[in-house]
Amino acid sequence: MPLYMDRHDIPDEIKPEHVAQMHQEDLKVQHLYGCKGMTYWCDSERHTAFCLIEAPDKESIQKMHNHAHGAFPHHIIEVDAHLVESFLGRIEDPDKSVDTDLNIIDDPAFRVIMVIETADQLYRTEDHQLSIFTQKFHRSVANSLKHFQGSIVRENDKSYLVSFRSVTNAVLCALKIQENFKYSYPKLRNEHQGLNIGICAGAPVTDKEGIFTESLVLATQMCEIVKEQLVISSEIKHLYENENRNAIIDKEHIRVLKPKEEHFLSELIAFSEANWNGPNFKLSNLCKAVGHSTSQTYRKIKKLTGKAPNTFMREFRLNKALDLLHRQQGNISEIAFETGFNSPTYFTKCFNDAFGILPSKYIQLFQA
Repeated sequence: MPLYMDRHDIPDEIKPEHVAQMHQEDLKVQHLYGCKGMTYWCDSERHTAFCLIEAPDKESIQKMHNHAHGAFPHHIIEVDAHLVESFLGRIEDPDKSVDTDLNIIDDPAFRVIMVIETADQLYRTEDHQLSIFTQKFHRSVANSLKHFQGSIVRENDKSYLVSFRSVTNAVLCALKIQENFKYSYPKLRNEHQGLNIGICAGAPVTDKEGIFTESLVLATQMCEIVKEQLVISSEIKHLYENENRNAIIDKEHIRVLKPKEEHFLSELIAFSEANWNGPNFKLSNLCKAVGHSTSQTYRKIKKLTGKAPNTFMREFRLNKALDLLHRQQGNISEIAFETGFNSPTYFTKCFNDAFGILPSKYIQLFQA
C-alpha cells in the first residue's frame, strides 16, 4: 500500500499533547478508510505537524482526518519509507514513556540538508578504480559525517545527500570536510578537480511534490552553481548565529547567500532548464525572464557564478551533455546538437576545456 506524508499548519494554541490526542483519534477510525497511521512529528516552535500514513490514496487520508478530528492536511505527498527514515530517523512512533496513556511526540521534522559534490567521477583510472587520494577523501567524509551526526540519505562516488538535526553540526561538519579536502588532494587540485557543498534547511512537506524537495533543490543549486566552495542559505546563517549566541559566520570560508540572491538563483536555473537545448541563447531573453536590465543581470550572474552569462549558459549545457553521455543517451554528434551546439567539433573543444577530457575518452571510460 502506498505511503504518504501530510502537513498540518497548527494554530499557536495547539500544543504537542493536543496533536498526540488527534493522532489517537485517527488510530481509532483508520480501519474505516483502509489507512494505517505509522507515526507523526510535531514542531511546536514552527507550529507544524506531519503524519506518516499508509493509505489507498490521498482522499482516504483526508476522509480519515475529517472523521477523527476535522483537521484537514494542508498538503499530502507520496513518500518512500527508506527516504523518510534516512531524512528523519524513524518511520514509527518512538517508545512511549511508562505510566502515560498518551504518546506525546514533540519531535520536529525540520532538517538541515547538505549536498556535497566532487568532480572525481571524471578522473577515474581505466579500470574504474578510485585513486588513493579519492579513497582517502571519501573515508574522511564518512568519518566527519559520523562525528557530527549527519545521516546519509544518498551517496555515490561523487556526491552525498545528508540530513542533520543540528545547524551547528552541519556547518562545522562542512568546514571539516572542506579542510580535509585540501589534504586529500595536495597536488591534484586544479580547475577540473573540486569540492562543492551547499547547505539549507526546511520541512519535509511543502507545496512541491517529494520529500524535502524545496530544500534539496536549493542546496543542489547552491552546490553546483555558486562559485564558492561552501555555500549556505540566509536561514542557515540566522539559525547558526542563534544557536551559538550570535557567533559570526566566517565569511572567508563560507559564502552566505542573501534572500534576494537565493531568489535570483532559482529564477536563473528555471530559465536555464527551459532554454538549455536551444541553439541561440540571447541575454535579452534572460533579462526579461528575471526582470533586470542587461547590466544588472550580467553583474548578478558574475557575482553568483563567477562567469559571464554566455559562459554560464555554455557550461550549463555541457553539464547536461555530460549527464547524457554518462547515461549513453546518444552518440557525440547527437548529444552536441541536442544540447544546443551547432557543431560537434566545437562541442568537443568546449567539453574538453570544461572537464579536461574528450567526450570520446569519457565514453570509453564508462563502456569499458
